[in-house]
Amino acid sequence: MKTQQKWLVVAAAALTFVLTACGTQSSKDSSSSSKQQVWHRMEADVLQTLDPSKASEGVSGQAIIDTMNGLYKYYGHDLQPAMATKIVKPTNNGLTYTFTLRNAKWSDGTPVTAQDFVFAWQRTVDPATKSTQANMYSGIKNADDIRAGKKPATDLGIKAINDKTIEVTLEHPIPYFNSLLNNVAFFPQPAKKVKAWGAKYGTKSQYTLSNGAFKSKGWTGTGDKWTEVKNTNYWNKKNVHLTQIDVQVVKDTNTALDLYRTGKLDDANLTGQLAAQQKGKTGYVATKRARTYFLELNENKVPAFKNTKIRQAISMAINRDSFVKNVLADGSIVARGITPADLSQLPDSSTDYATAVAKNTKAITTYNKKKAQTLWAEGLKEVGTKTVDVELLGDDVDAVKATQEYLQGALQENLPGLKISIASVPAKNRQQRAATHDFDMVLSTWGADYPDPNTYLDLFTSNSEYNHGQWQNADYDKLMAKSNGADANNPTARFKDMTEAEQLLVNQAGAIPLYQLVAARMVNPKIHDLKTSPGNSFNFVYAYLK
Repeated sequence: MKTQQKWLVVAAAALTFVLTACGTQSSKDSSSSSKQQVWHRMEADVLQTLDPSKASEGVSGQAIIDTMNGLYKYYGHDLQPAMATKIVKPTNNGLTYTFTLRNAKWSDGTPVTAQDFVFAWQRTVDPATKSTQANMYSGIKNADDIRAGKKPATDLGIKAINDKTIEVTLEHPIPYFNSLLNNVAFFPQPAKKVKAWGAKYGTKSQYTLSNGAFKSKGWTGTGDKWTEVKNTNYWNKKNVHLTQIDVQVVKDTNTALDLYRTGKLDDANLTGQLAAQQKGKTGYVATKRARTYFLELNENKVPAFKNTKIRQAISMAINRDSFVKNVLADGSIVARGITPADLSQLPDSSTDYATAVAKNTKAITTYNKKKAQTLWAEGLKEVGTKTVDVELLGDDVDAVKATQEYLQGALQENLPGLKISIASVPAKNRQQRAATHDFDMVLSTWGADYPDPNTYLDLFTSNSEYNHGQWQNADYDKLMAKSNGADANNPTARFKDMTEAEQLLVNQAGAIPLYQLVAARMVNPKIHDLKTSPGNSFNFVYAYLK
C-alpha cells in the first residue's frame, strides 16, 4: 500500500490449537468453523489505525484487509469480486465503471450500501482528512482539484445510482484501475457510524465496524498485541475457517524463533544468519515479496546530494551482492531497479518488467569502488566541499538496523570524507520524518499496492508527496505523464515509457535501489490455503488448520 506497506518449526506436542479434520477447500462449509482454529502471527511494529483513510503502513493495512472488504479482493494473484458481484469492464472508452454490490452487512447487521462507498471515497480524498492515500485517487474525476482545495469532495467522480449500484467516472483511462480497488484506501466506511464517532473512528476496536472476514476485538489503540475474531455477518463466512487471529509485535528475530519453537507463534519472521540456519528445516519458507528497499537522499536538506555524481558514487560504492549474501542472508535478492521482479511482464512478452529495466541499470547498481571514488571526488569538487556529514534514518527492526550498519561501514570506507551516523526509530516515526523531509538519508521501503510498475514509479514524480528525497527531473515527469495519459490505452507504448522512466531514475540515482525482500519465515505446516496478494498482504479467507 502506499502506504507501507508489511512478514512458516514447531513440535506437534507444542501446538495449542484444537484442530479440525478438514477436507478440500470446496467441501468446507460453515460447520468447519464451529471449532476453534486460532492462528498466532507476528508483526514487526505496532498497529497504528483501523481507519482506511489514514492507514499508511503495512501493519495497519493488513489489519484492515483482515476486517474489511473493498469491491475486490486478491486471492493470491487472482483478483476476485468482494463487495462487487463481478469484475467490471469499463465503458465509455475506459472512463466509466459501474459496480453492482452484493447483499452484504456490516458486523452490526446493517447493510453495506453504495452510499458507504461514496462517503468513504469522498472522505479519503478530502484534504481535511489528511489522508496519505489520497494521491491514489488521481485520475478519478475531480480528485486532483479536490486535493488541491479547488473543488469540494462531493464533486468526486463517484455516485450512488441506488443502494446497490455505484458509478465511477475517470478523467483518463487507468489500465490498472480494477487492481487499484483492492487497496484499503478504496474500502467502504459505515457513514452513519463514522459521523457519530468523529475523530475516534478507527482508533480502537470499539470505534470500528467490519464488513470483512474478521472483526477487531479488544484493541485499545496502543499495545503490542491485538485480536481478530470471525465475523458472523461476513457475506462469505462459510469459507472462513479460522475462528481467531492473535497478533503480537516481535521486533527481535531470535525472540520470534523462540516463540515459534514453543508454540506461541505459528508464523515467525527470520532475518540474517538466523534465517540461513533454519533453511531446509521443516516449516521454513522463503517467499519473494513485491517489496523493495532503497535509499533516498534529501537533496534540499543536504546540498551535496543535488549533485548527480555524488548520488551515483553512493550507489556504486555499495556491494549489493555481498550485502544480500552475507548481511541479510535470508535469500533476499539484489535490486537493479525500484520495481521488484515478478510483479508484471512486458505486454505480449514473457520478459519480466524488472529484467527489462535492469538491462540499462546494471552499471550504476554494480559495485565499482574505483569508479565510485572518481565520481565522488569530482562531485565534491563541483559542490565545493571536502566532507559530507549526514545521518542515515531507518526503522528499529533487525534487518533495517543491519542494513544501516552495513551502509555506514561500506560508504565511509569507500568514499573519503563521508561520515554517517545512524538513527533507528519506530516505523511510524521514520514515516513521519520522511514525509516532512526531516532526514539526510533514509532507508525507505515500498510494497506494491497493485501489480503494475506505476505503483512504484509514481512515487518519484516531482509533485508526489512520497518523493521524500525531492529529486526532480522534467524528462522523468514527462515519461510518467505519457504512461498515465496519452499512452494509457496502449500497453506497449505505456510500458516503454515506464521502462525508460525507471532507467532514468536509477541511473541518475534519484533513488538508490538496494534489495528486493525475500521473506524468510518459519510457518506452522498445519496451515493450508493461506495466500498472499501482490501487495504482500495475507488473505486468511479459505485458510484452515489441519
